[in-house]
Amino acid sequence: MPVGEVRPGYELFRPNRDKASSVTTKWVIVLLLLITAVLAAIITVGGWSVLQGGNGMGFACAIYAILYAFFAYLVARWRRGILPLAAALSMILAIFCAVGADSWFAREKSGFSQAGLSSSVVGVLVIILALVQLVVIVAALYGFNQGWNIEEERPIGNGEDYGAGSSGGGATPQPA
Repeated sequence: MPVGEVRPGYELFRPNRDKASSVTTKWVIVLLLLITAVLAAIITVGGWSVLQGGNGMGFACAIYAILYAFFAYLVARWRRGILPLAAALSMILAIFCAVGADSWFAREKSGFSQAGLSSSVVGVLVIILALVQLVVIVAALYGFNQGWNIEEERPIGNGEDYGAGSSGGGATPQPA
């Protein structure tokens, strides 16, 4: 039988997706990714004039906001493979935030151009974003280890759980 095909009379069952811990983890990760996308978008819009000042970080922030919104969509559809990528990009973003947060607070002096939002507000948002990234890393790696991708075959229409930990000794006989 070719890989990816199900035998006639059977259906694919994903036992780890039915667990309450997996569902909770999935939605926590989706929420964290959406928070990251919103914070990155606010920082991008609020600090656009300063971010475009020569190094083009405004575009990088906008790309991060779009990517994390897309990642949230994929995780909401049980795409487990995106989680290591989200964790890796969160580490890079956390480093950017840690390096750049102090410069936003240094802009409060006279002589610096101001962004749409106050520089200290953007600085606080950058610190919050860095902390959220640390939580995203932990949650994404925890979710990756839950095995959302594990599939088993079970007979169609049989209500018995044939997944891991089932206590069955086979199918129940049908009355004649």
